[in-house]
Amino acid sequence: MLDNKELEIIKKEIENLIQQEKIIVEKNSKGKFTDFFLENSRKSFDSARVLMDLSINPKLQETLGYSNFDGSLWTINASYYSMFYMVRGLLENFGIKIKSDSNTQSIHQMVFQALIYFFYMNKRLERKLIEDFHEAIQESSEILGKEKAKKLVEEYKSEKDKRGIFTYELGQIAMQNKAETSIKRAKFFNQEIRKMIKL
Repeated sequence: MLDNKELEIIKKEIENLIQQEKIIVEKNSKGKFTDFFLENSRKSFDSARVLMDLSINPKLQETLGYSNFDGSLWTINASYYSMFYMVRGLLENFGIKIKSDSNTQSIHQMVFQALIYFFYMNKRLERKLIEDFHEAIQESSEILGKEKAKKLVEEYKSEKDKRGIFTYELGQIAMQNKAETSIKRAKFFNQEIRKMIKL
């Protein structure tokens, strides 16, 4: 996933952001927004589950008046956001605050890099969890075509290619399978990260 060169880039990036006070570390301080992020994580995960349930249940679709509903695309997005907010909660819980503005990199990239720097590089998190989060970012970005990858994600293709692959070449079943995988990944990831957060 991440080689030593990429880890060194992340280390420099985070240390630079700390120096610029874009990331503030308050030791021995549980952040006041931990609960806020955990609640957003729960709501995002619930949204993903509801969208998936409705997508695969024709009887429910008929009952609610949404025949042929397919929310797979948004299931994947909501699953990723549940993980994103869980990581924000983890960072906040350990006194790590991230400030984002239009002059800095993407908040999503900052959160990923902070997770790597504060929890992976010092062995507080196992590689599997980082890979799950990394894959969720990649899938959400590819499918929605919003975030361009930088050095962290080697396999990103151009936005046009990604949009074409996911919009035109994947069938409904393939998309639903990806959505189901996203929900399972988010559930496992969120459960493991929550164990690290002492509420």
